[in-house]
Amino acid sequence: MANDIFTLNAGSSSLKFSLWEAETGTELRELFRGEIEKIGIAPHLSAREPGGRTVIDNRFEDDGPKLSHEDLLRELFAWLSQQRRNGFKAIGHRIVHGGPAFTAPVRIDDHVMESLSKLEPLAPLHQPHNLSGIRTCAALQPRVPQIACFDTAFHRTMDPVTRRLGLPRAYEEEGVQRYGFHGLSYEFIAQQLRAIDPELAKGRVIVAHLGNGASLCAMHDGRSVDTTMSFTALDGLLMGTRPGALDPGAVTYLMRERTMSAAEIEDLLYHRSGLLGISGISSDMRTLLANNNRHAREAVELFVFRAAREIGALTASLGGLDGLVFTAGIGEHASEIRSRICARCSWLGVVLDESANRAGRMRITAEASRVRVYVIPTDEEKMIAKHTVSHIC
Repeated sequence: MANDIFTLNAGSSSLKFSLWEAETGTELRELFRGEIEKIGIAPHLSAREPGGRTVIDNRFEDDGPKLSHEDLLRELFAWLSQQRRNGFKAIGHRIVHGGPAFTAPVRIDDHVMESLSKLEPLAPLHQPHNLSGIRTCAALQPRVPQIACFDTAFHRTMDPVTRRLGLPRAYEEEGVQRYGFHGLSYEFIAQQLRAIDPELAKGRVIVAHLGNGASLCAMHDGRSVDTTMSFTALDGLLMGTRPGALDPGAVTYLMRERTMSAAEIEDLLYHRSGLLGISGISSDMRTLLANNNRHAREAVELFVFRAAREIGALTASLGGLDGLVFTAGIGEHASEIRSRICARCSWLGVVLDESANRAGRMRITAEASRVRVYVIPTDEEKMIAKHTVSHIC
């Protein structure tokens, strides 16, 4: 009998996956997780067990650039069928945008797929790849139930006034509103914080999900109150290749004076802005921190400034601040960025313990700090697996 839960997080140039054994009820044991990266260039499939042992490391060199997401998923499933011959109990997918209708995980059928396809213009960088992954899995594993887990669902607890945009009401009725993203990450952190610091978890906490895509979420008692991403994943913080909050007049200027089309604007905002656009060097924070080029320094400075400014805004939404949590690639690994953001938040009562921060400890504030600051690794794959097994049990 199949007991394995497979999760898939399909991106524009990568496929992240994990495999879990459902042991008893909804209890899960991680078997391994991995990624197919550099799709379209030089695909590389790798996976490791929780202890770090590599279970596959395969580079597709000859025909690599020609292999599509679908081709590579077939390669992955062929390998998986040799490892776990009983097949899957269910497949869980990260879906970036659930729109106003999908506020909880749902079993995927034709009606769900049709509804999710209509949301592709709201998340053009992610949604088409998410849905392509579902279609490929359905073709390869037609009898296995698939569960959609939404990045927008965690923010369903935001008040109507927080969700509303300053546009004519007719647009809101069409679904033009603030949704928020990175919800699977925030949900996982909320659960972790309850175990690490139960008192703080009940209070006013801002979680900083800082990676190539970056956002903040203001939580009270583990529920989303406000967030920086909005109608799309373009709003809020400066990101790897996205500008974050932007005067709409800048867009209309580019359309009018540069005669840029909607497609060109979309490419500019999703692929050529942010850290990459400002530095002219890279979208990778590690590269920029190691580079003494003036433009690289300015990109980092703007990233820190925007994060600290939005922390101040979300503190107003919460009516105060008890805790701050850093997570995701930059948040978990870039101690210098954490230090600089915390320095700008000293007015809130943040007193950083620099030695704890540099050592990568979980709590990085001094005892005198009025705001407790933690570094907690996120695990979106585990959150997807939890939702998937709960939905089918």
